[in-house]
Amino acid sequence: MQSLCKSSLSKQSHVSHRPISPGRLHVRVCVFCSSSDRLSVEYRSLAEETGAALAASGHQLVYGGGSIGLMGIVARAVHQGGGRVVGVIPRALRDYGLAYEDADELVVTATLRERKAAMEERADAFLALPGGIGTLEEVLEIVTLKQLLYHSKAVVLLNACGYFDDLLAQLERSIAEGFARPEMRGLYHVSPTVSAALAYLAAYVPGPAADKWLRDLAPQATEAMEGP
Repeated sequence: MQSLCKSSLSKQSHVSHRPISPGRLHVRVCVFCSSSDRLSVEYRSLAEETGAALAASGHQLVYGGGSIGLMGIVARAVHQGGGRVVGVIPRALRDYGLAYEDADELVVTATLRERKAAMEERADAFLALPGGIGTLEEVLEIVTLKQLLYHSKAVVLLNACGYFDDLLAQLERSIAEGFARPEMRGLYHVSPTVSAALAYLAAYVPGPAADKWLRDLAPQATEAMEGP
């Protein structure tokens, strides 16, 4: 497989991962990533580095339950580092033999929609690695739910090799042309390295961006969501 970003990721591979203070970590990190096995070594190395860093920092992995692609690499790396793995996979995919059966907990759902809901429920934060349309759909839905105040959890795009540059440019265009407000930028964070992503998670404090966006647009809707 042709190298896409050798210089960028080779620098990351030498970064040490020091455990983060237990009082500040997000215990359960949901990782969105690819199930493809046809990826360059840089992306596979990124997934392995991510899993090792999660385990070293005391994080628990919540993910889509697959044994292949970056999904399988992340899960195995977490286990190799002594961490805990929770997989969530639709029954149909498990029946195809695609599940990581060594997961400490394997949640089997009836549908993809139920899978996403189960991962969201079990996660304290979200980290998106490079991936295809499934990964993009997952992270954009999580950002949308945060915008609508269904959660206030950290959402991080791990932009290794500039993978998400085009997506970020499209989001900026949506702001520039009035489809979204500038406050949308506060709904997610972009990190170039694994270390930077975990540092952001450790320091994360929910901000007011989403609340302001919805309160300005429809105060009555916000009150209905928050309840009495």
